[in-house]
Formats: sequence, structure tokens, C-alpha cells
Amino acid sequence: MNLEKIMSDLEKKHPGEVEYLQAVREVLESIEEVYNENPQFESAGILERIVEPDRVLTFKVPWVDDNNKVHVNIGYRVQFNGAIGPYKGGLRFHPSVNLSILKFLGFEQIFKNSLTTLPMGGGKGGSDFDPKGKSNGEIMRFCQAFMLELWKIIGPETDVPAGDIGVGGREIGYMYGMYKKLASEHTGVLTGKGRNWGGSILRPEATGFGAVYFAQEMLGTKGLDFKGKTVAISGFGNVAWGAVTKVNELGGKVVTISGPDGYIYDPDGISGRKIDYMLELRASNQDIVKPYSYEFPNAQFHQGKRPWEVKCDVAMPCATQNELGFEDAKKLVENGVMCVAEGANMPSTPEAINLFIEKKVMFAPGKAVNAGGVATSGLEMTQNTMKLSWQAEEVDIRLHQIMKDIHAQCEKHGKQADGYINYVKGANIAGFLKVASAMLDQGVV
Repeated sequence: MNLEKIMSDLEKKHPGEVEYLQAVREVLESIEEVYNENPQFESAGILERIVEPDRVLTFKVPWVDDNNKVHVNIGYRVQFNGAIGPYKGGLRFHPSVNLSILKFLGFEQIFKNSLTTLPMGGGKGGSDFDPKGKSNGEIMRFCQAFMLELWKIIGPETDVPAGDIGVGGREIGYMYGMYKKLASEHTGVLTGKGRNWGGSILRPEATGFGAVYFAQEMLGTKGLDFKGKTVAISGFGNVAWGAVTKVNELGGKVVTISGPDGYIYDPDGISGRKIDYMLELRASNQDIVKPYSYEFPNAQFHQGKRPWEVKCDVAMPCATQNELGFEDAKKLVENGVMCVAEGANMPSTPEAINLFIEKKVMFAPGKAVNAGGVATSGLEMTQNTMKLSWQAEEVDIRLHQIMKDIHAQCEKHGKQADGYINYVKGANIAGFLKVASAMLDQGVV
């Protein structure tokens, strides 16, 4: 593998797509050794094929607001790789959405879905539409307009979108209603549906739950667990909510949450009524966490800062990409962090990751840690196909086992001679080998 030539060629084809190119480089660096040991991969052009999406749909989304004004947003669906199953990945509605971000997320989704062992390919989509401050009627009209284009290329055995940032149960419901009308069928084409019409009972919490289950396995390699541990978490959405809830259940104490306006440090721990208040903040349609400090006076709000300066045993970035940089990593290492588990997609910069690995801090990437969300979506697909509804306990048991299995794969392919587990390398190799083998079996298509 000539990594620099591959990356140079890719940069010429896709100039300026920073997030996408960062994600590709991180994977290729990890799999270089195993790729070179398998010449059949090179002769079949696996790398050249796997780094390019199968197809990208871009479309305009015109919609009318409550004042009868017409707006036009851009919609996307990136169907990246379907070698092991239908394309699977979320829809993100946020002003930051662009093709580079969606290609990075879709590329990561290939390997994340592969790690779950469920038959799901990788995809991603969304729009630069901002749900914040919009009425229910405006959101409904936008979702219906978005689905007018998207429905043509999705289906329960073709492409099964889910939710992501800005897309929750409400948005999935509006999109599903339009899909059902257009397709004249009631199928499991979207996941994250309402619990009373085909949704999984644990889907909102699943990514956070799964992340904590994975981190628990990481700690277990050192004979440790969450009991008595101090945990710093970023974000305050569904992932952070699920993670805070599960850390409390396992005996840990979460002391931070964050938003774009800054972070909250709560020395008493975020539990009970405080967890419920996180959801109230999220439901307020404002990207701020400062009101938490008004509601709970012992909590301290730190304007414009990130929570990684707080002393903790476990750090779980659960907000957005590249939120934890080199200086943040230095502070965490200096304060004695023992475990960093990514609840979000690529929240740590390459420089931060390299420092954690250099200092032998347990570090695991989002494609492994946050796979619980898509795993539960896969379970929802199974339930829809079987026309069954599982109880929360059964879904949680299956989710816990999937995360343990993902950890085992990462440990198998990432354990070094000195005993340190390079989870980045382990996750990328395990995910890549399954997809590459399927591509070989299916020929050049």
C-alpha cells in the first residue's frame, strides 16, 4: 500500500473535504500492515473501491414556513458501501451539514456496522436545515419535502436511514408518514420510529448505553469497573443522556455535560432529577447548557470552554467531531485520565489520539464505542421483519452482548506485544476484514 499516493490522489478528486479525508487516512494507517499481508486485496482494488461511495444523491428541498415564505435547503444521501447488507446510517439536520461531513460519517459507518456483526452496509444523509426555533408545522413540511426525493432510493432491503443530530422521533415520524403515503406500504424503512408503531424501546438511549458498556469492558482489561470512578462527558443530547444514565447505574459519578456555549461542572454528580433536566434542556430547542447552573446552584458553568480540563478517571466525548484536541488531551493525561471512550463520531483529533496512544492511555474510537446505536437500529429492523416487539430488558441484553463482542474483536486485532490494546487499529482491522472479504466474494461491482 502506498498510503501517501492514495491520499494524494483522493485529495485531488475531493479537494477541501477535510473531515472525509481525515477519516480515510485514519483507517488506512491502521490497516496498512494487514492489507499488505493480503495481496488479493490489492489485485481486486479493494482500497480504491472502499474509499469511494457507491453513489451520492444531492437534491434541493423547497419548503414553506409559517409566514408563507419559501426556503430552499440542500438534501443529501451518501450510500457508501453495501457489501454486507442494506445501506444503514442516520440522517442529520444541522446547518453544518455538507458533503464532506456526510462522507466522513458514511465511511466510518461501514466499519462500525461491520463490527456489530449485523448485516448492514454503511451510509449517511441529511440536510443543512436547522430544526432549532422551527414550529412543528415547519418541521413537518420540511421532512415531507425531504422525503419526496429520498423515498426513491430507500427501502427495507435497500437503504434504511435512522436519526442523528437534529433528527429524533418527531422527524422520523413525519418522514415515515410521507414515505408510507408515497410507497403505499408499511415497512421497516426507517429506524428510530415511535415505540407504538414499530420502534425499538431503547433506541434513544442505546448509543450512550452501548458506549458505557464498551468502556466497562475497557476498564475490565485492567480489573476495574465504573464503581467509584469520576466521569467527564461532553454533549447533552441523547448520547450523553444515555451515557450519564448508565454510568450512574454502574456506580460511577458524572460531573460534566456541555454545549456550544460552554460546560457544566457539577461536583455533586449528575443523577436523578438532573438527568431528566438534561432532556428538558434538549427539548427547549436551544443549544445551551447554562440554565443547568440556575436550576442546580452547586453546579458551575464555564463559558466557552470544554470539559476536558476537569480531573476525571474516564472521559467520554459525546458531542461532535474534533471537539477534543491536542491541548485537551494533554490536560486529561496530566490529570491522570485512565480511559477515553468516544461516544460521538470522530470527536478526537489525530494529534489527541496519538498522544493517548503514546502515553498508553486506554483509548477507543467512536466506530467501536458508539456502535450501540446502529446495533439497536439493526435489532429494530429484525423486529420489524419478524413483526415482533421486544421488551426493554431483552433489547438491553442483546445490546450488552453486541458491545462485549465488538470489544473482543478490537482486543483480538489491537493487542500489542506489551499488552497495550490499540483499539483504533483493532476496530479498523476487524471492520475492514469483514467488508473486504465480502467485496472479494462478490467480484468487481
